Amino acid sequence: MNKERNASDSACKKILRNNECFADLCNVVYFQGKQVIKPENLFSQENDLSTLIGKEIPFFEAKRYRDIVRKANINGTYMIIGVEHQSSVDKEMIYRILNYDALLYKNQVESKKEVQPVGTFVFYTGDKEWTYPDSLKGTLKNIPPEMEKYINDWRFPVLDIKKIDFTKLRNQHLRDIVEISQGMYQGSYEGLRVNRMVKTESIKIAAIFTHTDIKEEDLPEGDEINMCKAMDQLFQRMRDEGKLNTLKELLKVKFGYLSSNLEEQLTKASLDKLEVLTVNIFNINSEDDVLKIIN
Repeated sequence: MNKERNASDSACKKILRNNECFADLCNVVYFQGKQVIKPENLFSQENDLSTLIGKEIPFFEAKRYRDIVRKANINGTYMIIGVEHQSSVDKEMIYRILNYDALLYKNQVESKKEVQPVGTFVFYTGDKEWTYPDSLKGTLKNIPPEMEKYINDWRFPVLDIKKIDFTKLRNQHLRDIVEISQGMYQGSYEGLRVNRMVKTESIKIAAIFTHTDIKEEDLPEGDEINMCKAMDQLFQRMRDEGKLNTLKELLKVKFGYLSSNLEEQLTKASLDKLEVLTVNIFNINSEDDVLKIIN
């Protein structure tokens, strides 16, 4: 699971380091797709949020890293925007964001620079519904009614890749990733059989986000591929794997078990050999009979 999460995080960071993609998502989150934040008005922001907490020795060092941070010029006013990628739901997300944002404010104060507002949103690429509150007060239970107005709140929007209106995205690479991811989550592969060219990387990233098992051999070579052709190759491989799995199950029923050697030989067998094996399945009485056909 950690390997999948790391791959998903790396893919997201690669996307959001592109200012066009970063601006695109910000405009969808904050401005319903209106092009308010321009890529050329985004600036890299120090991502190391280290700070020393406590004045007595030994010092306790709290080191936190944001996923992606940019300073944005919005109609002449600057603010800092952080994006946290999540591939799974996290009920404690608000506390992490509160900590990150507070450290950013603290660092600005300690650096003697102008303190600029900080905003954070979550880019969520998981398969489950995000049902947890998107505010600090939403997570707190039993706030005394008399004290409610004195309890500070903290909010963060959640941008769910499954719900983004991809037609509002201007960057074609990001738009393709979101559209393909949605199709994969919906299981709508037929809907992805569109006769147009996309970046090979777009399909690979969507597969990482959705945990879709796409192998290198499923995709034609080149930086760009035809979506229709790519989906056809993927369908064929899935059909072939389904056929192989069905044969293995039939043989297990027939023999009571399958040796590891036979499983390996079946996996390596060509499709033509598996077709012959399927036709002769009722004439097979031993593993030797199977091996004679597929070798």
